[in-house]
Order: sequence, then C-alpha cells, then structure tokens
Amino acid sequence: MLIIIGLLVSAVYFGLKFFQKSQSQALTWWGLWEPESIVRPVLDEFEKSHPGLKVTYVFQSLSEYRERLKTALSQGRGPDIFRLHASWVPMFRDDLSPVPGSVYTTQAFESTFYPAVKDTLRVGTNYVAVPLEYDGLAMFVNDDLLSSAGLSAPATWDDLRTTALTISRCDTKDRTCHPGNKIEISGAALGSTENIDHWQDIVSVLMLQNNVSLAVPGGKPAEDVFDYYRNFTRAYGIWDPTLPSSTSMFASGKVGIYFGHSWRVFDIKKLNPQLKFSIHPIPQLPVDPSRGEKPINWASYWVEGVNSKSPNGEAAWELLKYMSSPEVLEKLNAAAISPDRPFGEPYSRVDLADKLAGDSLVGPFIKQAPLARGWYMASATSDGPTGLNTLLSQAYANALSRKSSVTALSSEINKILSQYGLAAPIPAGQ
Repeated sequence: MLIIIGLLVSAVYFGLKFFQKSQSQALTWWGLWEPESIVRPVLDEFEKSHPGLKVTYVFQSLSEYRERLKTALSQGRGPDIFRLHASWVPMFRDDLSPVPGSVYTTQAFESTFYPAVKDTLRVGTNYVAVPLEYDGLAMFVNDDLLSSAGLSAPATWDDLRTTALTISRCDTKDRTCHPGNKIEISGAALGSTENIDHWQDIVSVLMLQNNVSLAVPGGKPAEDVFDYYRNFTRAYGIWDPTLPSSTSMFASGKVGIYFGHSWRVFDIKKLNPQLKFSIHPIPQLPVDPSRGEKPINWASYWVEGVNSKSPNGEAAWELLKYMSSPEVLEKLNAAAISPDRPFGEPYSRVDLADKLAGDSLVGPFIKQAPLARGWYMASATSDGPTGLNTLLSQAYANALSRKSSVTALSSEINKILSQYGLAAPIPAGQ
C-alpha cells in the first residue's frame, strides 16, 4: 500500500513539474530607440499577470540592423517580436505573422491607429504589425530669422519660396543670392539630395499633394515637383550641395526653414540649446474642398512585428496588445522623458491625440497625423545598400539630378517594386 501511495505521490509531483514546464514560455523582443530601463517596468507588470512567461528585451543598434534581423530570421534564430520601419514590410513579408482578430479586428485596427497604416502595414487582407509610436514630417522655423524679417511660418509652398528668398543672405554687395555665391544664411534647406536630411519625405509629400503617384511619377505634375525642389539650388542659389547637413545648418542658426522628424528636436537641442525655433505643419498646395480634396501630410514611423515562425506567437501577440494599450503607452512616454528628452515616442493611438496635441514640440506632428500618408521611400531608416528605401531613394535622386528622365524613373521604380509584388502598371506613353 505504501508503495502505491509513493508511486501516486511521485506521479503527481512529476506531473506538476511537467505541467509547470509546459506552461513556461520565453519571448525575445528586439527593440530600437528605447533602452531596457524604459521598457522593463511595463514588461515586469506583464510577466506578473502571466506566470511562467519571461520576456527578454534586447536593445539593438540601428547600424546594419535590417540586415542582421533578416539574417537571424532566415536562419531560424530570430526574435519572437521585432521592431521594423513601416516601409520595411515588403522586405519582411514572409517573416511577419498577421495580426490576429483576437488582438485587433481589421475595423478595430483602423479605428485605433492613424490612417497611414493602410499605406504600408497591410499584406493582402491582413495587417502584419502594430505601431507603438507615430512620427512624420514637420516644418522647423528659426524664430529669430523670420521675426526679424517680419514674417511668419508659411502655410503654402509658394509662401515658403517667398519667405526663403526674403531671408536668405549671400556674400554679395546687396546680400542677395545667386547660384555660385557663398551662402551665409539659407532661407530654406531644400534643393539637393546630398545634404538635405529627409529629402525623400519632402519630395514624396510634394508629389502626393500634386496628385502624383509615387510608384509611377509621370508627366508634367512630377516634373513640376522636381523643378520646384531643384530651383532652391539651381535657380535661386540659396542652398548648395557642399554645405554641411541641413540639420547641422539649422542648429547653427544659418537656416530659416528646415524639415525633419520629431526626434530631430533632440539633435537640434543638443547641438544648440540656445536656438529659438518653433515647429509647424508642413506647407500645402492649394486644395479644393468642393472636389473632396484635403491637405496631405507625411508619416514615417516604426512598428512591432511577430515572427511568423515563432513557437510563441500567441503570447507574443498578447504582449503587443498589452504594449499598445493606452495605459502602457502613457507609462512608456512618461518614463522616457528626461532633461535631455522633452517627450517620449509620440502616441500611435488616435484616442491619445489630445494628450500631446497642445505640446509645442510634438503637437504639430500629432495634429498632422490624421491626414498623413506613407510609402516605401523613407528617410533615415538605415536599411542598407540593398534595402527598399535605399534603392528607391537612389532612383529618385538620379531623376532629381537629371541623371535619368522621369520615364526612366518610372521604369526603375517598377523594377524595384516588382521584387516585392508591389509594381504598378506604367501608363502608355511613359
């Protein structure tokens, strides 16, 4: 009898051990931008409510990140969750698990996050990544330069051109600028691809505002955008490809108008804490509301995906549902704020817009988000020489520098996009 009882006790003991082991799970998350000290407190809370689950957060460097991530995934040693730029989805299509309906239905996803998700985060009928932050393009203005000229932030691209010409200064007798003159003050950092940070975003949103397809940029509307952009260098002489980067020039107080993402605030304040600048929505081309036309802004942001080969996919999606909740996003934002960082990652959720809309630094980005669009030519993603962003940027740069024609550009874009099943038919005559 004692032997039987002993066997039963042993069976129960080892059964419990097996059950506990089967219940234990480990998730690995590759993240960018936020160190573990920011993320760990909310991960600890998640683990407490999920006994047996352990989440390892690995803070990654952006240098060669896209290539390292792709290699790890292809070799079966990739993380369960990973951060990627929204424009990278085509490059990771086979590696991304669809967002389950238990996490977000299609309707819930589209109502929770800004409309830009429709441009890049869908594969077929499924969304394949969740944004925990939002970012885009805004106009940074040197307040001293504009106010000394009696000017305010321009609202249209024509106004911007006039403002930029007014405040530009060169080393000529009358201080006016012409191509070839030494630029002392540039009214606007526009006109080249060599040293304009985020030129891809600027050109892309100009194209969209002018009703040009970024995938098939043909005809006069595309040429008009190229001419407008090039003229700041070739016709007006208020920018030069040999100058320092647009970010450095703006931070030094030598540029009146600059375009950048929200994180550039940190760069500029670090380079020049004394600079007086303000942030505004990007200019627009005229729109006709009677024809249903609306302003168009630009979105460029990072998202979290789940490895399609992860054995812990269900737990990974449960974690992302938790991480994208309003309460957790607010905790992450608050934890990121420091003397050197006035705000955390801008909220990705529509229902949190009011929390940041009144902030003078990040508010302009959030206010533009409902009308923002995105595409696959994004700046500052460091996707490597073979990356989709880089290849499209090279094609557009060749057209802007007149090394290739608009017709050749459409053909080159078609070749690049066709690698990912994204190519659009080129209209006859292009």
